Amino acid sequence: MLHTIACLAVPQMAPFEFGVICEVFGIDRADQGGPTFDFHIVAADPGPVTTKLGFDVVVHEGLDFALDADLVAVPASLIDTPPDERVLEIIRRAVERGAWVLSVCSGAFTLGHAGVLDGRRSTTHWMYTDRLADMFPATDVDPDVLFVQDGKVVTGAGTAAGIDAALHIVRTELGASAANIIARRMVVPPQRDGGQSQFIQTPVPEVQSDSFAKVTEWMLEHLDQDLTVDLLARKALMSPRTFARRFRAETGTTPNAWLNRQRLLRAQQLLEETTLTLEEVARETGFGAAAVMRHHFLKVLQTTPTQYRRVFGPRAVG
Repeated sequence: MLHTIACLAVPQMAPFEFGVICEVFGIDRADQGGPTFDFHIVAADPGPVTTKLGFDVVVHEGLDFALDADLVAVPASLIDTPPDERVLEIIRRAVERGAWVLSVCSGAFTLGHAGVLDGRRSTTHWMYTDRLADMFPATDVDPDVLFVQDGKVVTGAGTAAGIDAALHIVRTELGASAANIIARRMVVPPQRDGGQSQFIQTPVPEVQSDSFAKVTEWMLEHLDQDLTVDLLARKALMSPRTFARRFRAETGTTPNAWLNRQRLLRAQQLLEETTLTLEEVARETGFGAAAVMRHHFLKVLQTTPTQYRRVFGPRAVG
């Protein structure tokens, strides 16, 4: 179970990436039905830690808490300068004992210096992926994803992708509802695929975003229907080819992949909150049959709907 979180404060860390970790794991959301973590910011030497922007963060705790933390999180920091050996040892020991380890942006280099990326897939900000591969050739760097999970080591790409990586860990351990509550508070999407491209080639599409917002809202309201590209294109008043191209430009993924992700999220919610049968959940979410839904659960979540309900469903509460 994910409960104790240690965020490693290191010299020249990036404030935004540090803040991502604090925002996801450091705020008590019990009043909204969300998770509460035992969150600690730790440093090799307690006291002022200078950030990349020149201001200090005063850290009161040493590294002892991180020795038993369920998650050790590493913000972005310097690339070429290895952190304190004591910090690297904390990361190694976390991996050895099976704890989660999360890096945000260039924090992957800290994991690389610790040696825990050897033999694993990883990612970092697209500006630094070649550098990561050059410095740590034993890791398989994927330059075109938002985050990578290999075992319980999760590396996030640049900036906001760290939110996606952190929410992925919350969702994996605590379920979709917990992740959704955090995402809603942060006003961010509750789920973006780790495999989604870091690049969105046309950040502002030629059509107004409101047009796509109306279509995607309609899609969410009709997940149980057969939503073909032809049908969606007619809704958007475009040709199928133009719709598919512009949808990918705006969302970073294809209409079919986006639909499958939304159907999976809705299925997770129904499995958590209702007692509908698997066949009923499959029909309600547009998968059609329980066998098809099971295929998508295994492909994306590496578990079955039955096992997911067993862990996160109504009978699992308490």
